[in-house]
Amino acid sequence: MKKLVFIFALVLVFQPDVSGKPRRSVETIIIRTELGDIRARLDLSRAPVTSGNFLRYIAARLFDSACFYRIVRMDNQPQNKVKIEVIQGGRYKEEGNGFPPIVHETTLMTGIRHRNGTISMARNEPGTATSEFFICIGKQPELDYGGRRNPDGQGFAAFGKVTRGMKVVRRIHTSHAPGQYLEKPVQIFNICNAGK
Repeated sequence: MKKLVFIFALVLVFQPDVSGKPRRSVETIIIRTELGDIRARLDLSRAPVTSGNFLRYIAARLFDSACFYRIVRMDNQPQNKVKIEVIQGGRYKEEGNGFPPIVHETTLMTGIRHRNGTISMARNEPGTATSEFFICIGKQPELDYGGRRNPDGQGFAAFGKVTRGMKVVRRIHTSHAPGQYLEKPVQIFNICNAGK
């Protein structure tokens, strides 16, 4: 049943609109935060499963009142041999009340690499991603397929890129946090399609 629901969601993303034209292969979104807006492009053509899932959460308004709650910097990951720099956000404590997990689209499949401003899905095992996402600060090749950040070597599912608002991303990244979790998460008011 879950697979049927997911396939139906993908059909909705890629079906032609009423004019008969196929939907766009790129969708621009805006992440509205208390520190400013972050504009990004989702790559529907190369990462259809992951982008379609993210748009499904947007359409259901499940990102309203989400937050950026975790920052990973060179100075706050002493236990990790392979270090990365990202900010992580999403529905945090509400993650379990969303849609079922999605299939894992590796960077080998999509060709979308983890570079400065790349948006990607957080996960535990491959195929467990739901609504938690992160934005890269600088190049992060260890998050790609074959990278060493995750022992399974499958990397993370990159699906878009920030086009405007990296100053906001960097401001969040430099926020004070004991360990990796912000004492006061940065509120995401909503995430919407650009122009809506």
